Amino acid sequence: MTGGIRSLPDLLSHALAIETEAVERYTMLADQMEVHNNTELTAIFRKLAHIEGLHAKEIEERAAGLDMPDLKPWEYEWGGGESPEASDPTEAHYLMTPYHALKMALAAEQRAFAFFNDLIGKVEDGEVRKLAEEFADEEREHVSLVEELLERYPEPAADWDDDPDPPALQE
Repeated sequence: MTGGIRSLPDLLSHALAIETEAVERYTMLADQMEVHNNTELTAIFRKLAHIEGLHAKEIEERAAGLDMPDLKPWEYEWGGGESPEASDPTEAHYLMTPYHALKMALAAEQRAFAFFNDLIGKVEDGEVRKLAEEFADEEREHVSLVEELLERYPEPAADWDDDPDPPALQE
């Protein structure tokens, strides 16, 4: 990692992609939960999308006036095409509970923290390292926030996804 993260524009480009993808993914999950009339999860996912959107806006403001690289999805340092903070939509279930949603969010925030934290020890430029530390601190705060939210919801019973009348496929 860090072959392509050597300057502030490089780091800001990566950070913006992380936050933008998180907004898109949480919005998509909120929309899915809304379709299934899971209003509690719709609200949680929309709140998470809003928080990530605020981060994206802050990053855009910091990047204003800089010559930002135009990276293709495969050129980002995390590889695999998806940013560390993107939640896996295949983990979503129409009967999932806030506990499940917050576990998804926690894993995403932990991956984003690990990305920036790992970067701190690998970049040579002091200004880039300082900004990576700031981003790692912000992600650590997000991890703490999600952990606090998670304490409000007990782990559901093993049969949480039993549905005697599951939805039919729509053609």
